[in-house]
Amino acid sequence: MANDKNTSVSPAAVVMVPLPLQGHLNQLLHLSRLISNHNIPVHFVSTTTHCRQAKLRVQGWNPLAIATIHFHELQTPNYVTPTVPNLNSTTKFPSHLYPLCEATTQLRLPVASLLRKLSTTTRRLVIVHDSLMGSVIQDFVSIPNAESYTFHSVSAFTILLYTLRNVLKQFHNNITTDPEALTNDHLSFEDCFTAEFKKFTAMQHEFTKLNSGRIYNSCRIIEQPMLDLLEKEERNRNKNLWALGPFNPVDIKRTTKRDKGYRCLKWLDKQKPNSVIFVSFGTTISFTKEQVTQIAIGLENSQQKFIWALRDADKGDVFTDHNTVELPKGYEDRIKGRGLVVREWAPQLEILAHPATGGFMSHCGWNSCMESISMGVPIVAWPMHSDQPTNSVLVTSILKVGLTVKDWKLRDETVVAEDVENAVRLLMDSKEGAELRRRAVEMGGGLRKSVREDGGSWLQLQSFIAHITR
Repeated sequence: MANDKNTSVSPAAVVMVPLPLQGHLNQLLHLSRLISNHNIPVHFVSTTTHCRQAKLRVQGWNPLAIATIHFHELQTPNYVTPTVPNLNSTTKFPSHLYPLCEATTQLRLPVASLLRKLSTTTRRLVIVHDSLMGSVIQDFVSIPNAESYTFHSVSAFTILLYTLRNVLKQFHNNITTDPEALTNDHLSFEDCFTAEFKKFTAMQHEFTKLNSGRIYNSCRIIEQPMLDLLEKEERNRNKNLWALGPFNPVDIKRTTKRDKGYRCLKWLDKQKPNSVIFVSFGTTISFTKEQVTQIAIGLENSQQKFIWALRDADKGDVFTDHNTVELPKGYEDRIKGRGLVVREWAPQLEILAHPATGGFMSHCGWNSCMESISMGVPIVAWPMHSDQPTNSVLVTSILKVGLTVKDWKLRDETVVAEDVENAVRLLMDSKEGAELRRRAVEMGGGLRKSVREDGGSWLQLQSFIAHITR
């Protein structure tokens, strides 16, 4: 990737402005790839640290091969943040990352300066911004040839619940046959966020009134009723909606070198198809020592093969992280040959794409859900905070490609080893699990087909490209 030195005027140029957290950075970097493939200059704007983070962790394609993505590295604003998550908090929301989110509002002036500069190089300047970066890009309104589009890093189902809950209930039967799915307390957002983050979110969402439409990392294969309802609302405002997902590559090339720390892929190569469950809880989750022990025992007692990505939650600067998670004494020796604990950054997309992977125990972050479903891998759902509980309902009760470890109503309780053992066995070694896998494989096939030529997501992307180059 190169710095932007091209001063010639292009029909359109796209500026990506992600929230500097992994699940947000990753999605917009993948979308950058999709758009740049159409010979449209794409400018990815974040801090120096988070540009580096995004490039280091991207999977499924070689970012160095795409010269039309230009990184603009801004200075990280000063902020004070706790060094570690508060494991005794009443909510599992990663409040230690909130100061970084708040600090991003200080990027408004440098981003505005960059937008004005880039506006002279293109006929139309298109800003695609994370829904939580609305205040940062607000000055685009003073640029005559600029327009903005809000990107939602969560499912359409979550947004519908957040904004149009009453409308959703009217269409219950179009969405699911489960009579409890849209009425239980999984959908209340209670304990999903801290009060200060709710306030921050509401403030950022105020700026969506300035946009020309919304973009989702989703598709009608999995969320048609929800997307149709949201699209109707957008049309009432004379705005557009595009469902361009899945953003992540779906035809995974074996690009990861097995000799550079990814021993898990070498290990998977030796396993039978659909015999391994991948266990990973994303980049914002830290567990107590007691909870780690219960997971460890449950996986061991399940007698199923597993890969466990065991890491501390990301800090504001992931390059200062240190993994301090401890396992029971002698654990890794006892599971040798049947289980593998990975403490370095795990190549999740390649693991999920591997034929040996038959299940995924996940926190149900939207990135993870889309990657798992697109690879045809069923999910054992263990939501922790934010949109994860609603994603869990989507996966288990609506799409029916997963099951839960424990009911969200019991979220304050420790998940004991027996819960983990039972969930793993149910998915990996039962008729019910086999049916979930069949459905996931079928849905994954539909997703992969949708991004190919003339597929639903492919057509949506052509529509978006045509719109911004009009």
